[in-house]
Amino acid sequence: MSSSLFGSTVHGQKNFQHGRKPSLGILVVNLGTPDEPSTSAVRRYLAEFLSDSRVVEIPRLLWKVILHGIILRVRPAKSAKAYQRVWSEQGSPLMAGSRELTDLIDQQMQQRFAGSVKAVLAMRYGNPSIQQGLDELQSAGAERLLVLPLYPQYSGATTGTVADAVFNNLKHWRWVPELRLMGAYHDDPQYIQAVAQSVRSHWQQQGQAEKLVISFHGMPKATLIAGDPYFCHCHKTARLLATELELNPEQWEMAFQSRFGAAEWLKPYTAERWVELPKEGVNSITVVCPGFSIDCLETLDEIAVEGRDEFLAAGGERFDYVPALNASPAQLDLMVDRIIRHASGWPELDSVHDEDGYQLKLKQSRELALAAGAN
Repeated sequence: MSSSLFGSTVHGQKNFQHGRKPSLGILVVNLGTPDEPSTSAVRRYLAEFLSDSRVVEIPRLLWKVILHGIILRVRPAKSAKAYQRVWSEQGSPLMAGSRELTDLIDQQMQQRFAGSVKAVLAMRYGNPSIQQGLDELQSAGAERLLVLPLYPQYSGATTGTVADAVFNNLKHWRWVPELRLMGAYHDDPQYIQAVAQSVRSHWQQQGQAEKLVISFHGMPKATLIAGDPYFCHCHKTARLLATELELNPEQWEMAFQSRFGAAEWLKPYTAERWVELPKEGVNSITVVCPGFSIDCLETLDEIAVEGRDEFLAAGGERFDYVPALNASPAQLDLMVDRIIRHASGWPELDSVHDEDGYQLKLKQSRELALAAGAN
């Protein structure tokens, strides 16, 4: 059901019934991925991603000329080849891992709590879109909404733009649900311990390298100057991780990967460190990317393939990549515990629930609504 309100379309909940069981909707959001590893699909994805003014903070007219006149003519074919190297029958690793984690969250929440809880996956760019995810939760009768961005460190280009998309979509809802937006968890002890344990487990199997390189996705330096906390969040994560692993300053360092364009980005640059480390006498490194909750092109190809090749070509002898937490038990526990903390006080998380009494109240509510003239 929809109506026009001051020229815009406002959607009501479909198939609404009095006396139904209200639900908590959990929208799990990750960055996004092309629908397939083809040049045309990558071009569509990049066009949406790079058109976001929070992602690229360049005057719109100038950026539009650069994006459509240069970047979208050149980059999609190169990126498509990279996606082809990591693609599987389940799709891109980011999609497969995000979907698996979301399904596990959904199962865990429904098993642990008597109320109606539903978790769905949405991608900020590409499919399934945030609009699709919100529509699914609306159809499920969500009266409370918890948004879970899978970004440990806050940035306007990640968590911030998720908020933009959610709010822009909710403008078209007739009945806006109670809403809570989860933020950064860069210094959550459970998160730090989970990443540290993944590194320890790797070292137990492969042996400890001379240095741990902690690599985060890069951002233009201008974002730091403008007040984005991402740089500080990354530094705190790296420091806490090194402390948890009991490393001295010579045994670890942090850097920023995925630099794009000619502007100065956050330093040091990971790509430059691959070449510099062997010259400094470091022959073996372990790399972990704690800014990525799910493995993706930037970890599995840029780091684990290209980074390894560059380090070894520069004279290094051993390069190990520690996978992201992905849909591991530690990641699932972390996410479920965060959801429970943020949804505190909402009735769906009431673990002590008189189901018979609750159903009776719902039935009485429906009967009263019908008596008052409801359809």
